[in-house]
Amino acid sequence: MNVHEVIRKPLVTEKSSIGREEENLVTLAVDPRANKHDVKRAVETLFSVDVLRVRTMRMPRKSRRVGKFMGRKPEWKKALVVLAEGQSIEFYEGV
Repeated sequence: MNVHEVIRKPLVTEKSSIGREEENLVTLAVDPRANKHDVKRAVETLFSVDVLRVRTMRMPRKSRRVGKFMGRKPEWKKALVVLAEGQSIEFYEGV
C-alpha cells in the first residue's frame, strides 16, 4: 500500500487536542485496509518523525436521516500515534 493512501486526514477534536498536549499523541483517520505497520511507516516517511506506538480502532457505521430518507455513513478506521519526545507534526500548529 502506498504511504500517501494510508493517511486520509487528521482528526482535530477536543479529546485529540488534549492527547496531543499531554501524551504527544496524534489522531488520524486512516484507510480501513491499513495495519499498524503501514500507519507507522506512512507517518515516519511523510512527516519525518519517530513513532513509538500505534493503536488502531474501527469506528462503526452510523445511521443518518435526510428528510424522510434514512442512510448510513460508512465505517472508518482511526489511528492513535504516539510520537517520540520533543517531536510534533506541523499541521496541528495553529488549529
